[in-house]
Amino acid sequence: MSISVIIPTLNEVSAISFLVNYLFQNGAGFLKEIIVSDGGSTDNTQAAAIGAGARVIASPERGRASQMNYGASVASGDVFYFVHADTIPPASYAGDIMAALDEGYDLGRYRSEYQSDRWLLKINAFLSKLDTLEGMGGDQTLFISRKLFQESGGFDKSLKIMEEFEFCARARKNRKYKIFNKAASISARKYETNSWFTIQKANYRIFRMYKSGASQESMVKAYKEMLHYR
Repeated sequence: MSISVIIPTLNEVSAISFLVNYLFQNGAGFLKEIIVSDGGSTDNTQAAAIGAGARVIASPERGRASQMNYGASVASGDVFYFVHADTIPPASYAGDIMAALDEGYDLGRYRSEYQSDRWLLKINAFLSKLDTLEGMGGDQTLFISRKLFQESGGFDKSLKIMEEFEFCARARKNRKYKIFNKAASISARKYETNSWFTIQKANYRIFRMYKSGASQESMVKAYKEMLHYR
């Protein structure tokens, strides 16, 4: 069994080299490849990723769902592991994934911890332990067997927001879903330009809109209006 790591990127030069090197160093003999699916970066993301040893592909469509699908379409591993460029999984990630598969799990994620000392973010970290829609997010990374990913049809590329939530809800039906006790280390850069309360208010509004069937355009518009994010 082998792992293909798939990283969707857009202007992530500040983070990508460290992440790729870190993933290779901790692959524990299970990591087959790291695929960076780029959405048209205008900085040196692609060159930095290549320099660190990743395979870089230019996604024909921009958007995390499309980029992750495109990465999966060229991946050759038995397991796909989707990681955001500003997230660092535990050093034991490869062994953790393989142990979960041996235990009969088909997909799963880590809990959250943030690269910040702000005590309010500990609330977010606590909620990530829970198996609820509000308790998960793409930043926590996602592993899934190649077979299940293909059977599930991949991410819905029409989605510009909530794509991981929708995919997991669909893919995990009648499947064993693992939430590791360990945590992925998530960048707190969004909190550098927005207050914790503003972000929670925005997230709550998007959750409500998503559950009520709001359009993607209206959700993206609402999120951008509420938050200042690079």
